[in-house]
Amino acid sequence: MSNLEHTKKTYTLNTGDKIPAVGLGTWQSGPNQVREAVKNALLKGYRHIDTALAYGNEAEVGQGIKDSGVPREEIWITTKLNNTWHHRVAEGIDSSLKSLGVDYVDLYLVHWPCATDPNDTSKHLPDWDFIKTWQEMQKLPATGKVRNIGVSNFGIKNLEKLLNDPSTKIIPAVNQIELHPNNPSPKLVAYNTSKGIHSTGYSCLGSTNSPLYKDQTLLDLAEKKGKTPQQVLLVWGLNKGWSVIPKSVSKERIDANFELDGWDLTEEEVNQLDNLKDRFKVCGDSWLPVKVFFGDDE
Repeated sequence: MSNLEHTKKTYTLNTGDKIPAVGLGTWQSGPNQVREAVKNALLKGYRHIDTALAYGNEAEVGQGIKDSGVPREEIWITTKLNNTWHHRVAEGIDSSLKSLGVDYVDLYLVHWPCATDPNDTSKHLPDWDFIKTWQEMQKLPATGKVRNIGVSNFGIKNLEKLLNDPSTKIIPAVNQIELHPNNPSPKLVAYNTSKGIHSTGYSCLGSTNSPLYKDQTLLDLAEKKGKTPQQVLLVWGLNKGWSVIPKSVSKERIDANFELDGWDLTEEEVNQLDNLKDRFKVCGDSWLPVKVFFGDDE
């Protein structure tokens, strides 16, 4: 396959399954918008849809999938276990499947390495940690409800804790993390790769009103290529070896974000974006009862 066919590209996971390189993210998409966005994305050619119980839009995502008429087996669906469900993983996946209206998901992720108390989300769940959560997650592939299991927002410190625990028999297939030129996390990506864990980048466009879109290096590069800054950011991510899940509800943007074939970035252009000086994170951990980011992933 030519490296210019970005939208047909897949990455082979440690399970042997192939995850599409480009997907549609649905975080922060407003009510009554997601259904249409998912349908439009699938009709455009997207074959990976990313959602989560915490987004509150799994039912709309499921409706959009049905509306598209694209057969279920052609679509890669990713969803995630919410923080308040860590101690009831089996119920969590059943809830997501019911909302989505499907029999299985292709990828189920532990959304955050933090189990919060359902009765008080400002507190950590007593006598529980993500090691116990993963013990429950590991039971899911045998049920047929989940094809692959993985994690999200796990840094090196928490990955080491997980991988070094004797109860860990299944290595996560994916670690979904924030990835864009102002938060490239090269050490974490390299660590994932070294353990056979695929990286998926969320907020790969830097999220809404991103400072990235004032970056002259990016703007100049987009103008030179005759592409949108968003298209350049997505191809940069694909060149780095991770899958990308840009979020949009606008049909025009959804279409544009999938028009990535027939052109590429040179090694020099990739390096230009690698070396942007500004750093920011869209998703911090101050809202969680425990720290999950330790600044050791750069």
